[in-house]
Amino acid sequence: MTAPLNPPPHERSAQDSWPPPGAGPGAPGSQAHEAEAPGSQQAEYAGHGWYGQDDGPGMRTEVREAGVVAVAVALGGVLLGVLWWWLAPHVPLVGDVVEGNWVVYLKDTEGEQAVGVDGTFTLLGLAFGVVSALVVFLLRRRGGVPLVVGLAVGGLLGSLLAWRVGVWLGPAEDVVAHAREVGRGVTFSAPLRLGAKGALLAWPFAALVLHLGLTALFGPRDPEPEFGHGPYEAPPAA
Repeated sequence: MTAPLNPPPHERSAQDSWPPPGAGPGAPGSQAHEAEAPGSQQAEYAGHGWYGQDDGPGMRTEVREAGVVAVAVALGGVLLGVLWWWLAPHVPLVGDVVEGNWVVYLKDTEGEQAVGVDGTFTLLGLAFGVVSALVVFLLRRRGGVPLVVGLAVGGLLGSLLAWRVGVWLGPAEDVVAHAREVGRGVTFSAPLRLGAKGALLAWPFAALVLHLGLTALFGPRDPEPEFGHGPYEAPPAA
């Protein structure tokens, strides 16, 4: 009796082939595997790499917060105006009648009260800029361009509001009528005037610089990228 011969290659059964017939692209098992693959990749990306980083609130939320900051900071200008009116030095004036017409003079021509008025507003603006930047940073450490812009705009609007409030609270702006009211040769205070309009920028400038500095020093840091390279192996000697 002779041993059975192996069938030729074209006559082998389908069970001997690899992969099995049911493992093709259209098989249920392969479909389940393919369906799980994207999910597993998303799960992997969700915890690693730039897909999983916290990008913070959206732009719409940041713009809304910046608007709230701008309005809140600008309202602080009322307090600045009151302090300016209270702390600024008074510029003494005196009225006289010359040829039947009322004229007003500076009582002390060499006085520096007018410079002190501008200096008081500038120092108060710097102080309010420091306080507003510190408060905004403590409440919102993440920072962001809209927030910084809102802080600067609010500081500028607050300075303008403080200027008008101080002038409104101060002495009457019609100095001739005021001189007539108090009488000839009687000293009275000049209205509050901001000679150096650059003092209006003290608040937004101080707030902008300090907030950027605090964010750079104490703000959140972006995580450093992690590279998955293995240990370095020296090439074999020739």
